[in-house]
Amino acid sequence: MFRSTAHEDATAGFTLIEALVALSIVAIAMASLGSLIASTARGVRSIDGHLTRLETARAVMTALPDRDQLAPGALSGSIAGHPWRIEVSPFGTPISDQKSPAQWVPQIVVVTVLSSNGAAMQISTVRLQQRDGQ
Repeated sequence: MFRSTAHEDATAGFTLIEALVALSIVAIAMASLGSLIASTARGVRSIDGHLTRLETARAVMTALPDRDQLAPGALSGSIAGHPWRIEVSPFGTPISDQKSPAQWVPQIVVVTVLSSNGAAMQISTVRLQQRDGQ
């Protein structure tokens, strides 16, 4: 038969302070996991927005007119709710050598795509256009 003494019954279990310390450790661990999950979700949304803007910019650049039809100036539009703008301008300073003018003229093409939250992506490239009359 098992006999219990009053001393053994008094020391069994946890004290209130031990339970509070354990609960606070669990709460701190859960809070740190929550902040880690929240920052991961923000990163995923940021990457998703970046990839959407990148694919829109690629679609716009793919649909650029032929080099003979691309005139200096600006074009704009919207694809899937993302406004875009193309700016075409001469690249560098024109060559003033009239004896042997270059057959091709470089133009810089800048494609800018905006998202709904205001973030922008800009891609620059250089295209060659044949000089008029050649």
